[in-house]
Amino acid sequence: NLLDRVVFNLVAGGTKNFFCGMAMGFDIAAAECVLNLKKDNKSLKLTALIPCPEQYEKYSESYKQRYKRILENCDKKIVISNSYYDGCMFERDRMLVDSCDVLVCYIRRNFGGTFYTVNYAKQKNVSIIEL
Repeated sequence: NLLDRVVFNLVAGGTKNFFCGMAMGFDIAAAECVLNLKKDNKSLKLTALIPCPEQYEKYSESYKQRYKRILENCDKKIVISNSYYDGCMFERDRMLVDSCDVLVCYIRRNFGGTFYTVNYAKQKNVSIIEL
């Protein structure tokens, strides 16, 4: 799996702190990848950046379970807003970029949250690994 190799190589290169936006899809898979490596490397830290408590409410039951497992096993949880508002997801995206040296992403289209985040990272001169 490409994602596993990328995260493994980041860890091998000295990366210890990872941040996840907890969105369904790539974010959840990436967090699980970090947690799998963390089993053998206790120095790794995972921080969940949660835009609002309602984030996972529309997720499928299987994603809700994955989401909850990640939160149970991450080292830190930061909730951006106490309730949903237009823009809280983008605020989370900016915090992700502002917290990282390297952004690992999977982008499929020229709009939406991932597209916004990647462009923000480019503006901030953050290194990007696009899968």
